[in-house]
Amino acid sequence: MVQGPHIVHGVHCTPQCVAAGREHRLGEEAACAPGVAFVQPTNICSVNSSRLGCPGRQQLLAAVRQMQQLLKGQETRFTEGLRMMKSRLSTLHAALAKAAPEPAPVFCPAPQAPAGGRMFGTKYLVEHEVHFACEPGFELQGSSTRICQTDGSWSGQEPRCTELSTCSSNPCQNGGTCVEGPGQHRCLCPPPWSGAACQHRTQTEPPARSVTADPAFSRKPRCAQVEHAQQCRCEPGFHMSGTAAASLCQDVDECELYQAEGAPRLCAHACVNLPGSYRCACPSGYSLLADGKSCEDIDECALSRDNCTRGTTCINTGGGFQCVNPQCPQPGGNITYVKTSPFQCERNPCPMDSRSCHQAPKTISFHYLPLPSNLLTPTPLFRMATAAAPGRPGPDSLRFGIVGGNNRGHFVMQRSDRQTGELILVQSLKGPQTIQVDVDMSEYLDRTFQAKHLSKITLFISAYEF
Repeated sequence: MVQGPHIVHGVHCTPQCVAAGREHRLGEEAACAPGVAFVQPTNICSVNSSRLGCPGRQQLLAAVRQMQQLLKGQETRFTEGLRMMKSRLSTLHAALAKAAPEPAPVFCPAPQAPAGGRMFGTKYLVEHEVHFACEPGFELQGSSTRICQTDGSWSGQEPRCTELSTCSSNPCQNGGTCVEGPGQHRCLCPPPWSGAACQHRTQTEPPARSVTADPAFSRKPRCAQVEHAQQCRCEPGFHMSGTAAASLCQDVDECELYQAEGAPRLCAHACVNLPGSYRCACPSGYSLLADGKSCEDIDECALSRDNCTRGTTCINTGGGFQCVNPQCPQPGGNITYVKTSPFQCERNPCPMDSRSCHQAPKTISFHYLPLPSNLLTPTPLFRMATAAAPGRPGPDSLRFGIVGGNNRGHFVMQRSDRQTGELILVQSLKGPQTIQVDVDMSEYLDRTFQAKHLSKITLFISAYEF
C-alpha cells in the first residue's frame, strides 16, 4: 500500500518513484512501474521555488556579488574623501602656522573735552563714537561727533568751545536789563518782576496804591499802659513805623522782602502780598499744591478739558495741551508708507533692485515730550533700542545719530549699551518754545546695512521751571 502524503511547513508532498535519475509524481493510490523502486517519503519535502515566487540560487548569488561590489566602491570613495580632507586640513594648518600673528585691536588716542565743554563716550576702539557739547554761554566749533577710524585717528575736526555774548539773545524778559558776566549773564528786573529772566511777577494784587491809605495794610498799634509807660505792638505780619506820638503798624511785604537774588523763594511762581501775610499763585494751567507754594501742571488731556477734534490726539504740555495728528511721508518714487498706529508709520515692501527704497527708514515713529524751562543738564530724554524678531538673527552692530531738527547743538546721541542709544540734553532750553529733533538707528549684520529706524521727537518747552 502506498502511504499518504506528508505535510511539512505547509508544503504538499506526494510519494515518489525514482528510476534512472528520473522523478515521477504519483497519486495516493498509484503503484510503481516494473523496475522502478518505491521510495518512502521523508518529512522534508523539496519546495518548488518558481511556484512560490522566490529567486533561484544563481539569482541570489548574483545579487550578493553586486552588493559586495557596491560596498567596495563606497568604501573606496569614503577612504578617498577622508584622505583629501586630512590633506586639506594639513595644508590649512601649515598656512595658519606660517601666517602673521593677528594684529592687536586698533585704539584711537583718548580725546580731551574742550575747555568750557564736556565729552560723552568712554570707548576708543575702531567705529566707536565720542560726542562733545559746550557749557551754557559757549558755542561749539568743530565736530560734535567723532568716530575712531581704522588708521587710529579720529574723524572730523578738533572741537572748541568759544564764549558767547549771552546778552545777544535778549534773555531778560519784561523790560529786564542784561548784565554780562564771565560765561553767564544777570538780569536786573524792574518791579514787580523777579527771577533769573525776570519771568516771575512778584506781586499781582492789590492794586498799586499807598499802604498807609489802605486800612487793611496799615493799622493802629495796640497799646497798653505798663508801669506808668505806654507800650505798643503790632499784629504778626506788621511792623511799627512813625514816631512815638504817632506810630502806625504797616504791613510787611514778604514778597518784596524775598525777591532779592539769592534769597530763598517764597513761591514757585507769583507771590501775592496780603495784609499781615502773603499767598502764592500759579499761572494758568497749573494748580497750587498742598505745601502752599509749589505749582503742579493740570493734565487737561486726562481730565478731558481739551478741545481736540476727532482724528487728533491730545498731548499734555506744561500749562496747556497740544492736539497732534502726525502724518506719514508722501510717496516718493517707489518709497511709500502706511500708518500702522497713531504714532508710527511703516515702509511698504521695496522692489528688490531699489537701493534708495532699502536705504529709506523702515519705520518712522513720533514722540512728544513736555519739558520745563531751564532743565538741569545733562539729562537723558529718549531711548532707542532694537530686538530681533522670533526665529531671526538680530543685528550685531547698531549706529545712532541725530539727523534733523532745530537746536541740534543742545543734544548728543550716544550708545548706553549694546542694543540701546540715548538722546541726551546737554544744554538747557528756555521756554516757551517748541523744538524738533530727529534721531535714527541703523542696523548692521556682518557690517552689511540691514535697516534704518527714524524717531521724530517734538519737545514742548514750558515757560516755567516747574
